[in-house]
Amino acid sequence: MKHLLCIVLLCSSLLWGCERQPPAPIEEDAGGQSAAYGDTLLMGSIGEPSNLLPVLASDSASFDINALVYNGLVRYDKNLQVEGDLARSWDISPDSLRITFHLRQDVRWHDGHPLTAEDVLFTYRLLVDPAVPTAYAERYRQVVKAEAPDAYTFRVSYARPLASALVSWMFPVHPKHLLEGRDVTKSPLARAPVGTGPYRFVEWKSGEKVVLEANPDYFEGRPNIRRVVYRIIPDPSTMFLELRSGGLDLMDLTPLQYARQTDTVAFRRRFEKFHYPDFAYTYLGFNLRRPLFQDVRVRRALAHAVNKQELVDGVLLGLGVAATGPYKPGSWPHNPQVRRYAYDPVKARQMLEEAGWHDRDGDGVREKDGQRFSFTIVTNQGNDQRIKAGEIIQRRFREVGVEVKLRVIEWASFLKEFINPGNFDATILGWTITPDPDSYNIWHSSKTGVGELNFIGFESAEVDTLLEAGRRTLDQDRRKEIYGRFQEILAEEQPYIFLYVPETLPVVARRFHGIEPAPSGIMHNFIHWYVPREQQKYQR
Repeated sequence: MKHLLCIVLLCSSLLWGCERQPPAPIEEDAGGQSAAYGDTLLMGSIGEPSNLLPVLASDSASFDINALVYNGLVRYDKNLQVEGDLARSWDISPDSLRITFHLRQDVRWHDGHPLTAEDVLFTYRLLVDPAVPTAYAERYRQVVKAEAPDAYTFRVSYARPLASALVSWMFPVHPKHLLEGRDVTKSPLARAPVGTGPYRFVEWKSGEKVVLEANPDYFEGRPNIRRVVYRIIPDPSTMFLELRSGGLDLMDLTPLQYARQTDTVAFRRRFEKFHYPDFAYTYLGFNLRRPLFQDVRVRRALAHAVNKQELVDGVLLGLGVAATGPYKPGSWPHNPQVRRYAYDPVKARQMLEEAGWHDRDGDGVREKDGQRFSFTIVTNQGNDQRIKAGEIIQRRFREVGVEVKLRVIEWASFLKEFINPGNFDATILGWTITPDPDSYNIWHSSKTGVGELNFIGFESAEVDTLLEAGRRTLDQDRRKEIYGRFQEILAEEQPYIFLYVPETLPVVARRFHGIEPAPSGIMHNFIHWYVPREQQKYQR
């Protein structure tokens, strides 16, 4: 679920201006190329970040920025294996009930204050504080004891094994000295964050840009790229025009742009394209609190009315695959044997008839008990794939007697006014998939409150039991069985129509060197990207 934004700006209006840069220090990479410090990367983003305090943010626009500003104790490496971040090492007890992290001693917050285990302990307390409206509390509530026995040791203990315990500590650590004793929902850090990461916050101009600059004191070494600017524009076509005109250096292409609008010698000379399966899926989710969607026969009928391959071919131009559940095809938890719903409008009509929905007045729209089968699908502005998918689904539903309106809403309003409070009939959205299959926060019945991630209101006692068992089981074969059954239930119940798993289609200006595609994508070594001094475009 990447949300990339940009806005049209002239060079003279950019924050860094066009001043001459002082001589840059130069290193040599493995190929003998000049790995100089300097230049600016202009990154397109379709969505405005909602909050730059990670504990309060759940959107990808905020996540992308926070990933450069903050660090967790651990992280995934390029091959999706866990490695140390703020923690230089860790020990796990033989019974898997205790993790002891040994922190680096050379880390400072962007304001110069040293990072200690007290910051980690504070972050834990922030996550489990009932007064803090966070979507991430559940895994941290499994901790029965958290302690900082000394300045650089943090220890957590669990009553029962938790399969995702280690990876849960990828969550960004927050600064105790700036947040303790304050209402975090009113903290200025929500718009001006202070982290430990490779980039420092400089400026956020709403609707326009977020500016970061390289942290000279970063514990892994100062990043080579001097500045990163997230330019905000909700329209992918305008973003692409900006890319071609030189106003952007990096964006995610749409399938149409990737397949048909960038295959020229001139474009390839200036930019390099990448593609790989995304760790994400797109879905049509039904608000199960609405009486219209509480009959499983109706949801199954609608599933038969959707031609997923049509979406893959028409929306993604073949750059993706049909989805059958919440896990990436080919990954170890994915169950390919779940119930499938082939495109079959005849069967969809029959099932709707059996559920009591008939078109008695001949107007093309079914009715039941005086109610027309009519609803609205909401999705976010700036995601052309979701909008096109909505238009195709709208036509297919009409063919089986269901009237659908499609409403496209600006991202911040979409979350605040529709998704978070559950004020919608159905939505086309996407989730990012993590390598660990723990889906408790999205599917457990306890996670249906305002601002939580089970915003469609799905409830299943068996799913609750499976999710609890899956997170408590450390044996991967047993977890595969558990999550396999979990996927079978979702396929039977159809709270979502799982639509497709897209490919990620980033494009980067060729003056940026050091990019290393890997299973985790291209951003895993971003601090080592560089522009040779003779190719640098922005001096400040």
